[in-house]
Amino acid sequence: MSDAADTLATPADDAPAAPPARAFPDGWQPLPLRARRLFVLGNVFGLGLLALGLLVPIGLLLRDTALALPLAIAVLVLLPSWGAWLAYRQFEYTRWRVDRDGYALRRGRLWRQETFVPKSRVQHLDLQRGPIERRFGLSTLVIHTAGTRQSAVSTAGLDADDAEALRDHLARWIERDDDDA
Repeated sequence: MSDAADTLATPADDAPAAPPARAFPDGWQPLPLRARRLFVLGNVFGLGLLALGLLVPIGLLLRDTALALPLAIAVLVLLPSWGAWLAYRQFEYTRWRVDRDGYALRRGRLWRQETFVPKSRVQHLDLQRGPIERRFGLSTLVIHTAGTRQSAVSTAGLDADDAEALRDHLARWIERDDDDA
């Protein structure tokens, strides 16, 4: 079990979970390094399919020109390469944090998206593990919230042990909230 799982497994009543050793000073925690492969595979596969799809119009529109082959090769190389670069950047700028008020997820650098789920809004929790995630020992934590706008917050690429500990920690919030009602 990882450091984050150890710290989340034994929280005080309303105290925030202590950040693991790899957390940043401001409490934001990175995804494990092996999640980078998951980001890269997803982006390369997606943009690789787009590149293959672009071969049809290139072949139909430029079939009798000398530009067709170089353009097709450029598309087949550049789009998946750009996908890999983009995946590295997405991985590098994805962080999560749990404090006494709730759960936060931060993505991006240039266009930063930060989602905060107050603990009072957590309805239920899911862990998802596809075959590729299981292969890398990763999980996706889905936090279902009260309300209609963005009623679920998904964090893909979490260490499987961290995701389970985080789910259990957040589930105790639900239990405490139910006990208070």
